[in-house]
Amino acid sequence: MEHNRRKFLQFLGYGSLLIGKATLLGPLSGCTKFKIPSLSPTSEDKLILAPGLNYSIIAKFVDSINEKEVFGFNNDYIDFLALSPNDLILWINHEYVHPLWVNGYERTKANMEKERKLVGGTLMRVKKINQKWEMQKNDIYNRGVRGDTPIPFADNVEVLGSKIATGTLANCAGGKTPWDTILTCEENYYGFYGERSADGSVTESLLNWQTHFPNPPEHYGWVVEVEPKTGKAKKHTSLGRFAHESATCSMSKNNKCVVYSGDDKNDEHLYKFISDSSNSLERGTLYVANLDKGEWMPLTIENPKLKGKFKNQLDILIHARKASKLLGATKLDRPEDIEINKATGDIFIACTNNKPKKNYHGQILKIQESEADHGSLKFTASTFKTGGHDSGFTCPDNMVFDNNGNLWFTNDIAGNAANKGPYKGFGNNGLFIVPAGGPQAGEVIQLASAPIDAELTGPCFSPDYKTLFLSVQHPGETSKDLKNPTSTWPDGKRPTPAIVAIEGDLLEKITG
Repeated sequence: MEHNRRKFLQFLGYGSLLIGKATLLGPLSGCTKFKIPSLSPTSEDKLILAPGLNYSIIAKFVDSINEKEVFGFNNDYIDFLALSPNDLILWINHEYVHPLWVNGYERTKANMEKERKLVGGTLMRVKKINQKWEMQKNDIYNRGVRGDTPIPFADNVEVLGSKIATGTLANCAGGKTPWDTILTCEENYYGFYGERSADGSVTESLLNWQTHFPNPPEHYGWVVEVEPKTGKAKKHTSLGRFAHESATCSMSKNNKCVVYSGDDKNDEHLYKFISDSSNSLERGTLYVANLDKGEWMPLTIENPKLKGKFKNQLDILIHARKASKLLGATKLDRPEDIEINKATGDIFIACTNNKPKKNYHGQILKIQESEADHGSLKFTASTFKTGGHDSGFTCPDNMVFDNNGNLWFTNDIAGNAANKGPYKGFGNNGLFIVPAGGPQAGEVIQLASAPIDAELTGPCFSPDYKTLFLSVQHPGETSKDLKNPTSTWPDGKRPTPAIVAIEGDLLEKITG
């Protein structure tokens, strides 16, 4: 076991930090002196936590955040601007609506207008008062940036005749810039306004908003930058258009901002944007990864493989998927969240699954940039963890590293697939940790189980790492009618998405 533990730590990049048999130097000693308890898979309709953890609900769907706006539907990615350690402006993504729980399935203009106000994101001030996090209702910082909010394209770019898009939507994961703005990612945008086909027609969408709001699909699928104190937003065409799952930022050795992003669809790709600046994303170069060659390939009009096949640089960015395939980018298994281990600089990518290829359980990949420089165009790729019954997890999705280098992640089994076929025995979706040190180094340990049909998303630590903010998204998603919901979390009546604060002695022992 000690040999295996050392091999795992060396794979993580911590090999030089080893001392003796059980301890680590520096900030990686959080899990070295105790055993973390693990949950067994369960299908209970509860948010169940490992012993030593507890939770409280901060906000849930339709809670008022001010006199005119409510907390949106299906909350996802969470980040914050800290005004002080116990006073935060939270940003929370709202990915999509389930018409059944919003207004029924009647597709009227009024219903669609209501839905547009429930996706995008929420800015919400929270304070820790008497040891409990509470939303500050009607605070000056509370506001929505939603599906009907006018948002300009950055750098004065014009997309299909307009320099302004109507709203942001399909907001899944995101990131935070080095200058403390929030990046929110538009993922499955085609579910709202469809997608343009090669013949110029627009496909029908799931929600069919284009029936009453004929907005161009090309106005969506971007990374949106939001200023937390004002709500001012802009869409960055520079980072390309696809099902953005994340926008994880770092700095290169020559002080340029770097953003990593995955395209959450079967056989799509991993991207990296290198800005021309240290404090702006408006101009720079977008690259796509070839994992076999360990190369970042530029998606530019000057690239010989792209020249003459697109009208201009913006055309390449709008059709980033097509351009990437022309370059021979590596097809991946739904690359979702991307996180950087700050202790080593290594990049971790959660690939959820690829069912058509019989990869039902996914894997977590690791990339090491050449010379430990996030601005490098060369890298090596390897597999960190492979999902499956032997490894104890399936369908990895959102991730976060804590201050001790432990990797936390959630998973995403589709509601209609849970506890069936290859997913039998995994129970509901959950929250997991892979300790970086101690007797359990490298093990996958389950710390939370979600309610029925729900997915746990957007894990985000408070500044002191004593709280883990977490979204409980789409409980009861497979419900067919209001009277017979598959879940009644959290109030025993109807399923309601919510954001929770997880705390407790166990969390403080892990991150302390």
